[in-house]
Amino acid sequence: MSVQVGQPAPDFTRRSDDGREVQLSALRGGWVVLYFYPRASSAGCSIEAQRFEAALPEFERLGAQVVGVSTDTEARQAAFRDSCSLSYPLIPDSDRSLCRTYGVIGGLGGLLNMAARATFLIDPQGAVAWVHRSANPMSHVTGTLAELERQQAARAGQAARG
Repeated sequence: MSVQVGQPAPDFTRRSDDGREVQLSALRGGWVVLYFYPRASSAGCSIEAQRFEAALPEFERLGAQVVGVSTDTEARQAAFRDSCSLSYPLIPDSDRSLCRTYGVIGGLGGLLNMAARATFLIDPQGAVAWVHRSANPMSHVTGTLAELERQQAARAGQAARG
């Protein structure tokens, strides 16, 4: 299964690496940047995570919550959080069920047991507004911010036209 733009984002309730419960439906009313990455503490994933952290004030200004997901264990995610000084939730998906639900299993050159790098922008009503697959860890955070701004401007324009 692959989640497409316009579909409701599949809901989930998961424990993050720091023990907090993250429920997607509880985040409705704001935007959610749900990004999947292949492996905690790998070079590319560390760069990507740190860029999301650096851009967190901008995402928050735009009313968006960032959530990261990989197939790593809770302990590996916690170590990743500490090594990269991350403040947003990381969700361990060691049973790969969330990755399968979102259609992102098969990352790192098609290795079946890892998440592919992908980002889902979920609107305040819980629908998928944008999907970016095969994201470049060096540049896609700025692209995600730009897309969030574009989505918000388009919706504001639609609302103004009535």
